[in-house]
Amino acid sequence: MRLPRTSGPVRIALPAPVWRGLGPLAAALRARRTIRAISSRELSLQRLSELLWAAFGVNRHRGPFGAVGRTAASASNSQEIDLYVALAQGTYHYEPHRHRLVRVVASDLRSFALNRGQGALGAQAPVRIIYVADLHRLTHTTGFDEPGLRRSAVQRAYYYVDTGLIAANVYLYAAASGLAAWFHNCQRAALSSALSLTDRQRVLFAQTVGYPSAP
Repeated sequence: MRLPRTSGPVRIALPAPVWRGLGPLAAALRARRTIRAISSRELSLQRLSELLWAAFGVNRHRGPFGAVGRTAASASNSQEIDLYVALAQGTYHYEPHRHRLVRVVASDLRSFALNRGQGALGAQAPVRIIYVADLHRLTHTTGFDEPGLRRSAVQRAYYYVDTGLIAANVYLYAAASGLAAWFHNCQRAALSSALSLTDRQRVLFAQTVGYPSAP
């Protein structure tokens, strides 16, 4: 495409998107939205499995720099974001390489994964994903060891972006499967203590997922 040469501002009228060939992706993109009114109806184990794989599962065994590939990108393929899943029966760590949940806390931490003052919307939702950054994986990446990975400001930029990429996958899966999703803040200090995290781990955000409440 050749654009006109001009010293002034250029406005380009874009044609309407043609969704032909995109299939379910187009439908998911059109349906993607934040829904905060979420019911207490439980997700089936199959739904939970698909949700977590879509979020940050292993989608190829030969990814960048010799490591596995995941459904969301990360800085230098460091894969520094861990998913903790708060359910009514306990809180679990998602292990993507074996695609399984391992319980780390026997208690229900869903209330800590929602900020105080965020209201009762979705308070009893069945699933809250807690995003935790592991700084050790940034400074000991198997990928390209760029100097910025050792600087706190650069680390912060990377792990925030990487979390957003995973959260976007959750939103698209929710939209495609008739679920509600809500990305939000959380009680970081309380979660860090309850999960017995190290000083190299950072609680970032949480995302609530479940079935939308009836209007």
